[in-house]
Amino acid sequence: MMLMKKIALSLIVLFLMGSALSAQDRTITGKVTSADDGSNLPGVNVVLKGTTKGTVTDYQGNYILQVPGKGALIFSFVGLATQEVAIGISNRIDVAMQSDVKQLSEVVVTGYEHAEMKSIVGSVAGIRIRGAGKLKKGFHLGAPAEDSWNQPRHNTEEYDGINENIFHEALKNPLSTFSIDVDAASYSNIRRFISSGQRPPKDAVRIEEMINYFNYEYDQPKGDDPFSINTEISSAPWNTKHKLVHIGLQGKNIAKENLPPSNLVFLIDVSGSMDDPIKLPLLKTSFKMLVGQMREQDRVAIVVYAGAAGLVLPSTAGADKKKILEALDNLEAGGSTAGGAGINLAYSVAKENFIKNGNNRVILATDGDFNVGESSNGGMERLIEEKRKDGIFLTALGFGMGNYKDSKMEILADKGNGNYFYIDSILEAQKALVNEFGGTLFTIAKDVKLQIEFNPARVKAYRLIGYENRLLRSEDFNDDRKDAGELGSGHSVTALYEIIPVGVESEFSTIDDLKYQKNKVDASASSSKEIMTVKFRYKKPDGDVSKLIVHPLLDENIALNKTSENFKWSAAVAGFGMLLRESEYIKDFQYEDVLQLAQNSKGKDADGYRIEFINMVKSLTAIALR
Repeated sequence: MMLMKKIALSLIVLFLMGSALSAQDRTITGKVTSADDGSNLPGVNVVLKGTTKGTVTDYQGNYILQVPGKGALIFSFVGLATQEVAIGISNRIDVAMQSDVKQLSEVVVTGYEHAEMKSIVGSVAGIRIRGAGKLKKGFHLGAPAEDSWNQPRHNTEEYDGINENIFHEALKNPLSTFSIDVDAASYSNIRRFISSGQRPPKDAVRIEEMINYFNYEYDQPKGDDPFSINTEISSAPWNTKHKLVHIGLQGKNIAKENLPPSNLVFLIDVSGSMDDPIKLPLLKTSFKMLVGQMREQDRVAIVVYAGAAGLVLPSTAGADKKKILEALDNLEAGGSTAGGAGINLAYSVAKENFIKNGNNRVILATDGDFNVGESSNGGMERLIEEKRKDGIFLTALGFGMGNYKDSKMEILADKGNGNYFYIDSILEAQKALVNEFGGTLFTIAKDVKLQIEFNPARVKAYRLIGYENRLLRSEDFNDDRKDAGELGSGHSVTALYEIIPVGVESEFSTIDDLKYQKNKVDASASSSKEIMTVKFRYKKPDGDVSKLIVHPLLDENIALNKTSENFKWSAAVAGFGMLLRESEYIKDFQYEDVLQLAQNSKGKDADGYRIEFINMVKSLTAIALR
């Protein structure tokens, strides 16, 4: 009897020991990468299935999570296909996540139809920061203004109107002057519309930004100037009677280790309008990617604004990534949007930590929905124009939809010596802040202007394709006080002109002959083989006096199918943009023609951006046939 009791007791002890062992947590580690290009993915949610227990990947895509012996991990992030992985014997689980355009489109479509936003609780003086410490002394935050967090959201997106450039008669108006534009926001924004099954608004389509979204195979500069000049001319694909001129600038590519130290201020909108899966969460992940690129000599401060503005991270060395990432993780949305106050504070912090001969820059991340304090387009423009005098550049990152204010974002970047990107997915953040890190953040030439003089003996009329909001007066070209665009390390800029050659019958609006003077073509123009002369002016990033470069162009009558991939690809993108804008100059050119031209000029396409464009054209073709 005693023996039986001892055996039973031993069995109970063994059972309890086994239960205890099985209940012990295990430490699972791993790395999450992109299945598209193998890059690290920060900010991915890793959750134990059926529980609220989880973590997020760091800036290198790594994670650590304590879990029981059994179960499954769920890996998720907006724009990526969710994955479920069973916990097996190994304590390491690495995952490669696929992009999911369909999932992102569903989020976007739903975003227009939210009936109610979740209420915001626990906000601190208008800015909600999880586990935040004290704000910097001297910056006082007001109480949050009343907001419509629980009200239905309607589509209130704003775009400045664009009037398409017309043909100008070369004899009476021989000069065309404009500022370069390296922004790429329009392309990713219209991609968002098309991915959700919609045609983008016409005024959201800025053709020059579509063209400049892509990299081109231009030669690196060989002389003292920080960029090379590339020109080409052939037939216009949409009107073979006309010519198309391709002008390309290629910025000098400077290795990351040779770039000057950075003094960055992240200016982050944490107002109630940012409380959306494709806004603040995507924003935080984007900045984590950027933090991953920071070097020891770089510095980062974080300013946030909602009902008012505050400093949540003083200028911190790039080597202290953990501290910077923790500050980003603690941000939450709530409050109205005092954009002007945030800009003032961010520039003040940047000025306090100014690095001589360094890269001093404010990086604004918002949906542009400013509604407290200075918020008008004109007011914001004057504010930024005043701030840029301190030698501090601006990068604007746009997020979200439904209430997105593209017009404000473009003005801020244009007037703030900066650039503008629309971040619609983690992959776009990767492109702008990692793949094109130098071009986005490091200016090698500022106030870059182009002025083209057309030879009226060879050109009857011309028109600039795109750049409608970058046009300058002829007098502005030689005026060094006139602001223009900036060119970053490794960036390229492309511009296209459509030309009506002399002798070609084509309709366009002409100007009456003058009464008091006569327009006359110089005899030397008739004998010249030059069709035009391209002039450039630029300043060094810290300079005030511009340098002039002159580049004549000859028409060598090259057939379209003999032109470079650069020429054909830019023409395909321009044609697509003209179709989206329903241009009066597109003639009988169709989406199928865009596809054929693009497919014949896709080139190496290492990053897959060009095949994405081709697929987007196919998608819109299907929409157009409905």
